Amino acid sequence: MTDFKKFNNLTGWAVFIASLIVYILTLEETASFWDSGEFIAIAYKLEVSHPPGAPLYMLIGRMFSFFAFGDVTQVAYWINMVSAVSSAFAVLFLYWTIVMLGRKLINAELGNETNVQKILLAGAGVVGAMSFAFTDSFWFSAVEGEVYGMSSFFTAFVFWAMLKWEIVDDESGRNKWIVLIFYMLGLSTGAHLLGLVTLPALGLIYYFKKYENPTWKGAFAAMGISLFLVMLINSFIIPGLPTLAGKFEITFVNTFGLPFGSGALFMIALLIAAIVFGLKWTRRKEYVTLNTLILGITFVLIGYSCYAVILIRSKDNPAIDQNNPENVMTFISYLKREQYGSRPLLYGQYYNAPQPQTKQGAPIYYKDNDEYKISDYKVETTYDDAWSTFLPRMYSSSPAHIQKYMAITGLREGEKPTFIDNLAFMFSHQIGHMYMRYFMFNFSGRESDIQDADYLTAFDGNKDVPDFIKNNKSRNQYYMIPLILGLIGFFFQFNRDPKRFSATLMFFILTGLALVIYLNSPPIEPRERDYIYTGSYYAFAIWIGFAVLAIGSAAMKRGKALAYGALALCLVSPIILAAENWDDHDRTGRFFSVDSARNFLASCAPNAILFTGGDNDTFPLWYVQEVEGFRTDVRVIVLSYYNTDWYVDQTKVKMNDSEAFPYSLDIESYRQGTNDYLYVDERPQYKGKAIDLKDYISLVQRKSPVIQRQLGSGTVINTVPARSLFLNVDSAQVEKLGVIPNSLKKYQTDRMTFTFKQGENFLEKAHLMMLDLIATNNWERPIYFNYTSVSSVPFDLDDYLVQEGMAYRLLPVQKPGSMREIVNTDLMYDNVMNKFQFRGLDDPSTNLNGDYRGFAQNHRSMFTTLADALITEGDTTRAKTVLDYGMEVMPKESLPYDIASVSFVQAYLNIGEEEKALAMGMEIAEMFNEMATYHQKKMRYDYEFRKYLNGLQYLQSIFSQYGYPEQAARLREMLDGQNTMLSMDRSNF
Repeated sequence: MTDFKKFNNLTGWAVFIASLIVYILTLEETASFWDSGEFIAIAYKLEVSHPPGAPLYMLIGRMFSFFAFGDVTQVAYWINMVSAVSSAFAVLFLYWTIVMLGRKLINAELGNETNVQKILLAGAGVVGAMSFAFTDSFWFSAVEGEVYGMSSFFTAFVFWAMLKWEIVDDESGRNKWIVLIFYMLGLSTGAHLLGLVTLPALGLIYYFKKYENPTWKGAFAAMGISLFLVMLINSFIIPGLPTLAGKFEITFVNTFGLPFGSGALFMIALLIAAIVFGLKWTRRKEYVTLNTLILGITFVLIGYSCYAVILIRSKDNPAIDQNNPENVMTFISYLKREQYGSRPLLYGQYYNAPQPQTKQGAPIYYKDNDEYKISDYKVETTYDDAWSTFLPRMYSSSPAHIQKYMAITGLREGEKPTFIDNLAFMFSHQIGHMYMRYFMFNFSGRESDIQDADYLTAFDGNKDVPDFIKNNKSRNQYYMIPLILGLIGFFFQFNRDPKRFSATLMFFILTGLALVIYLNSPPIEPRERDYIYTGSYYAFAIWIGFAVLAIGSAAMKRGKALAYGALALCLVSPIILAAENWDDHDRTGRFFSVDSARNFLASCAPNAILFTGGDNDTFPLWYVQEVEGFRTDVRVIVLSYYNTDWYVDQTKVKMNDSEAFPYSLDIESYRQGTNDYLYVDERPQYKGKAIDLKDYISLVQRKSPVIQRQLGSGTVINTVPARSLFLNVDSAQVEKLGVIPNSLKKYQTDRMTFTFKQGENFLEKAHLMMLDLIATNNWERPIYFNYTSVSSVPFDLDDYLVQEGMAYRLLPVQKPGSMREIVNTDLMYDNVMNKFQFRGLDDPSTNLNGDYRGFAQNHRSMFTTLADALITEGDTTRAKTVLDYGMEVMPKESLPYDIASVSFVQAYLNIGEEEKALAMGMEIAEMFNEMATYHQKKMRYDYEFRKYLNGLQYLQSIFSQYGYPEQAARLREMLDGQNTMLSMDRSNF
């Protein structure tokens, strides 16, 4: 083996091909849950995603979509391939990074390596890179249509490029690498901003190369300058330049009367002039470093310019056009992510701080005919210093978050936290639970895919573990092998190469612990956020690779064979990671994310309006409509977006095959800052009464003093003067359109009353616009809700909702008090049995994680709801068909029993299937009891525990009610056992 350079390159590309093959074999075939559906849709049609967008990802995804050759069902697969290819390239650059860093550790001189050194270096690269390739978090992002695979590629590239810079002796040659690094960092902003945090590590490499006698003082100065560059790019270039452009724009348009866009163009011209002047001046003065820095920042801006595609595409008004950033001012707001607000970082309030003082902040502009006008002002809040702290970690005033803060720290209601409490939360939850647990997921082992699951150590076995946990595909046991190897490599580099160790350590900290502090996450997240910290797992994988060099160097003293044996031993790390993680990262044959979206849309009548709630309710629907072209006549309305004027405006125009919405309220009634919240201010004359909805909408439109109240600040706002609103039904119109089926006409009503729920004291703009739509639509278009949107509405709709599948249709019918739900049984039966899809749910090998199990639970509830309605009608034959079909398409072997399965037991008893019901019920009971016991042993008195406890109580009441004393007694025994355990630690429940 004479030419190590060639061998090294070939091995690197072999690592790339191996990881790419694995990712292709396990690649998601369609759009997965969460943001994937949105990203695939916006890439396919070049639309506008949620702020701050991902324009580079979108453009590259569009190019990959061409490989579908017109087959829309293959578009998602090819856009998912962007992540697979990007991730494989990240693994490739990690391999080369480990080899370059590893030379110093074993004194392998370039071009003069011994055969053993060559094998150890290549082996270190393979072990480290392939270990990272198969880590839980990285593999997860590598096989779905998300930005994190591409972000990892940019992070890997810039770190590798800095090491390449280090070995170049020619000054001009090195500067070219610096410029390339800055350009890649600029491009990376078009996918994700995580690549920027590598700069301080690169700064240390730069410092140690430039100065032969480095000092701690110099190293800290280098890090300080690098952190300044991070702030320059992250806080000035990315949000700062758009802000400056906005100031020029307002001045040029509103003050000078120039055309729209003139201010932004002037600032761009000014910036170009400043760059040209700076480059010429530094060249003339021979300020090489400053010249290179200006050139580097210029290339950051060139890379960042990919964001222009957002502005261009928004002007075309695509179907997905989030925030509508089509003019300078809305584009600036989009880039700055203003809709998400901010979290306190260095100084701020505690969660139970008294009401803050507020004052008017910067104006918010909208584009009018010939100038920008002010629609609202930002609110600036100031909290009492006595209730504020340095490095605030417990800041959220959300009731759920407050409960979690108190549970974690032991604080009582109203008790003021101390700084020690604040730090305790940071270390125990944000660092311990939200980072170290994720870190251990990747290098030690993972208990399951249940939210907030523990990590596993080498001492955790399967003894006393419930079958549900034991058989969970995400139960991965690595016996801490990758962790131990990483620690060996950590100390090996620390001893052999402290300079580069400091750079690697800085990379590890900034992409891990420092990111935890910067993000300052709330105590409850909708899903696990481990994918955020893949940069730190990347750095740790470098140390895993160095373990080969550490063990191999020690073994080589006793002979070459032992050195090669050390390499073989270390290969256990990527092998065990691949073996354990394969089943829970193999996404082949999994289609239910898209099928559930199709089922929602298939539930709707033609030209319908469907209200949704969260991301998983919405993004798969967008994918199905925008990419596969399914049911584009249905307009999907996201309730949280409906609070914004830009989104309401988009509903007023035709989109795809969906016509524009009718409203009685005009733009002045829903513009930002107007009617954002309408507080319920029940007047004495309306106590216990309802007011006419159409009259109320008219009063809002006319800004009538009748419904207005003046706040202490002097601001006049509209209110809701009663706790109930009624809508008179146009019965002739209803009859003409035939919206009520014959089977439900007995429930028809001529008046609908919307009463605010207990504890709900205001209307959001979204709900005001919803009421306006309901009143103005006059039953012309079918209006539907999914279960998430129904639960978020502050007034009660239940009496007027008819279930027709996976969606509830709003109809002028009145539910009898004794009825649980109104069901259009004939239509729903046809939808469920003939139109809905359940691909892959009957295959135990399909990887159905918690997201899929949650949606399957909703579908199981749909089956039992239909069966119960059929039983009520006396149609037990069709009820049995529905129940059996539900068990067939979602068997327990692939989808373990859940709380919705209990209703199958009751339904089977109602149709006389006693033997099946009892067997199923007791099997569910044993599972729930086993899981509840496991949670108690783990001291987890959370939602999951309460779910299993409630399930046992539900089953016990069923068996008691239906006269099965033996089964009821067994359930009572289980419940008594759970309560006995609970009584030992009541404070935790």
